[in-house]
Amino acid sequence: MQEFDILTLSNGIRFIHWRNASKIIHCGITINTGTRDEFENEHGLAHFIEHVIFKGTTHRKAYHVISRLEDVGGDLNAYTAKEETCIYATVLANDFERSAELISDILFNSTFPERELAKEKEVVFDEINSYKDSPAELIFDDFEEQVFANAPIGRNILGTKKNLKTFTKQSIQTFMQRTYNTDQMVFSSVGDIPFSKVKKVAEKYFGGFPANPRLFTRTPFNGYSPSVIEKHKSTYQAHCIVGNLAYDLKNEKRIALHLLINILGGPGMNSRLNLSLRERHGLAYNVEASYTPYSDTGIVSVYFGTDKENIDRSMSIVQKELTKIRTVSISDLLLFKAKKQLVGQLAIAAESNEGQMLSIGKSLLVYNSVDSLEEVAQKLETVTAMDLITTANEIFAPTQLATLIFR
Repeated sequence: MQEFDILTLSNGIRFIHWRNASKIIHCGITINTGTRDEFENEHGLAHFIEHVIFKGTTHRKAYHVISRLEDVGGDLNAYTAKEETCIYATVLANDFERSAELISDILFNSTFPERELAKEKEVVFDEINSYKDSPAELIFDDFEEQVFANAPIGRNILGTKKNLKTFTKQSIQTFMQRTYNTDQMVFSSVGDIPFSKVKKVAEKYFGGFPANPRLFTRTPFNGYSPSVIEKHKSTYQAHCIVGNLAYDLKNEKRIALHLLINILGGPGMNSRLNLSLRERHGLAYNVEASYTPYSDTGIVSVYFGTDKENIDRSMSIVQKELTKIRTVSISDLLLFKAKKQLVGQLAIAAESNEGQMLSIGKSLLVYNSVDSLEEVAQKLETVTAMDLITTANEIFAPTQLATLIFR
């Protein structure tokens, strides 16, 4: 069973470490802030910060930031989501302190030179344009905007060109002061170093910064109204999504929903939607179901791409599968297989040490604890066939489904 070591500094920053046999160290800091925490005039700022936080500190110019780990064969990266931002690194075990010091430096000492901001705005403009050329990705953002109406959680992560043009060093620092709170940060690491080393590095490079506790709370989302929207796109293929609101990160029903979504349209070739749409009828190359939980709500979706003349037929097949999963109880044998499949998928995913590092960091941030794979399997084991029926009827009730189609 996995054993995790945990430390909380006096300023509130938490550390979690899993020691394994890997000579490669994956480490990073996850901050409980993202697109959702932006004011309307800040839309896109959380993501923009992810870009410009590497552009120089009080100790280093931009070139020295990007070269610090590259010089030893390492890698430095970051991502922004609706409710979290993460800066993370991959290095040899001997260079762990080097990576932790760099993460600390760019997190607390970035200078955001105006000339660098101007250049990076052009980069993000190009990123926005390229995303618009990818309808299979764009439709997920548009669907969240549709489901969450005009609430901050529904905004796309990249923001708008109009807002980007207004961002300054001052607006960046104001946002970070408000949202980059020390009690909302978790530094996670995975690899073959003792926890005593992690503690030493934690105190040395993160312990000296003053506490900056969070002073705001997120406004819970409400006001969902199911709708059907069609948008005409100049593409060869149609893209379609059907979905609804779902359970939040701490709702116990989320376990059953994860299993239900995996049965319906998980990554396995034997998922119900893949068997129906692709294998039996040859109507879609890509079909999937997904569930994304947030702190106070969540979203589920069924996506498929098909030829434009096959939209209605494909949608009818999807609706039949949703009706079946709401009304027909799964057999004991199939339930056993479904649980075994999901546990197997999770175990294989856990072989990625980078994925593990990101996962345990977010888990400690959200739940203040981390479940081992064995504990996750035990929770899955308690899910019954009736739980799946109940969950399916709550989540896939026909009158509550929203639909978005790119024709």
